[in-house]
Amino acid sequence: MSRVFVTGFQPFHRASSNPSEAIVHELANSGISGLFCEVLPVVFGESASRLIAKIEEIKPDVVISLGQAEGRNQITPERVAINLDDARIEDNAGNMPSELPIVKDGEGAYFSTLPIKEIVTSIQSEGIPAGISLSAGTFVCNHIFYRLQHHCMGRGIKSGFIHVPLMESQAGEFPGLPTMPLTSMIKAIKVAIEVSRQ
Repeated sequence: MSRVFVTGFQPFHRASSNPSEAIVHELANSGISGLFCEVLPVVFGESASRLIAKIEEIKPDVVISLGQAEGRNQITPERVAINLDDARIEDNAGNMPSELPIVKDGEGAYFSTLPIKEIVTSIQSEGIPAGISLSAGTFVCNHIFYRLQHHCMGRGIKSGFIHVPLMESQAGEFPGLPTMPLTSMIKAIKVAIEVSRQ
């Protein structure tokens, strides 16, 4: 059985919750064989260091990192990570990098090595909205996505990032923005895990 490592993020920017954290907690208790889960801090540098340390410890075949994308109304596997930290808000440690490379002299971008088209099609077949995203932003989500792809390059590990919408329970904190039931998001990520294991 292949080993799959799934990560989420803690709440950030005054939010009280994060759907990626909630998904990871549910997956950790789901009994899926060969699944490892971790919640990362929303901090530039530290998040990627912890991610890479766990990869070295677990030695997974697949790594799927999850993050919150307020304003989106579907599950969105990211196609590309760019070598840029450019924050519009502070991270949870007060850092706010501006136009800095994530890896000095690193590649300008890395593509996801997850089967993102198959993931989207399979999630859609379950009646859950999904689509490929071409931008993971320039905050901590893109930061760990880039560091993940940089680290896994040439190691035979399928890896990538998936953004998820807000949960219904977050509607009061994010008025007017779309939400998705947590149960649907958990089901979608289980599908992504299954497809990526093939």
